[in-house]
Amino acid sequence: MNKVFSLLKAEAKKIAQQNLPSFYTIFSREQNQAKNFFFDHPLIYRLREDVLPFILDSFGHGIEHAKKVALDASTIVLIEGKHLPNPLLKKAFLLSQIAGLLHDTCRTEEDHALKGAELSQEILEDYPLSQEEKEIIYLAIKNHEAFGPRIEIKDDLAQLVSAALYDGDKFRWGPDNFTTTLWSICSYNQWGIEELKKRMPQALEFMQKIKDTFRTSTGINFGPEIVDCGLLIGKHLYQTLQQIENYA
Repeated sequence: MNKVFSLLKAEAKKIAQQNLPSFYTIFSREQNQAKNFFFDHPLIYRLREDVLPFILDSFGHGIEHAKKVALDASTIVLIEGKHLPNPLLKKAFLLSQIAGLLHDTCRTEEDHALKGAELSQEILEDYPLSQEEKEIIYLAIKNHEAFGPRIEIKDDLAQLVSAALYDGDKFRWGPDNFTTTLWSICSYNQWGIEELKKRMPQALEFMQKIKDTFRTSTGINFGPEIVDCGLLIGKHLYQTLQQIENYA
């Protein structure tokens, strides 16, 4: 990695550690429940292996990204679904983790949400899930992009999984964007400092817009703060980049 980028990444991590979004402290119990399930449930264990050939760590949307989306989406399901009968809550919880692991399998392709939704059905073909459950996963993945066409989902459980997946994915526009994702994308695309300088304002503007798109009550209440933590880091990095005149 470019030496300057390595220093900026370290600086981003330092700022992130000092600005932990409240979502992760207020809902630490739900987060721990999601983590235990993610590492212990046999279906999730199997899917973690099955999804690896289809996700790109080098593009910043690999297994670590998928894991974080799965954890946050399922945490949101626990928070939003407290009123649900336990069997339905368990179902939504499982399906949100599956959708989180599968949502970016076609990340580098055009119309990746639709293609990822279609691929999810192939990957899950032999899994012990009902057709209804697979359809819920399909709709959630197809519906997870910002500012694009959205499918109207009438079933409440399917809507919960879909909205939770969206919000869990968009939480990544917080600190994660500058502690991990950005640097993988820079490496993948072979961007230098000048290219990053050119692209940063647009990225920061996009993040500002993302704050108004959250779909669950939890996302609406906590998502903007998460993105603001990312914006704090991004603006600091951009100011630092602007000051760099001589570099190797």
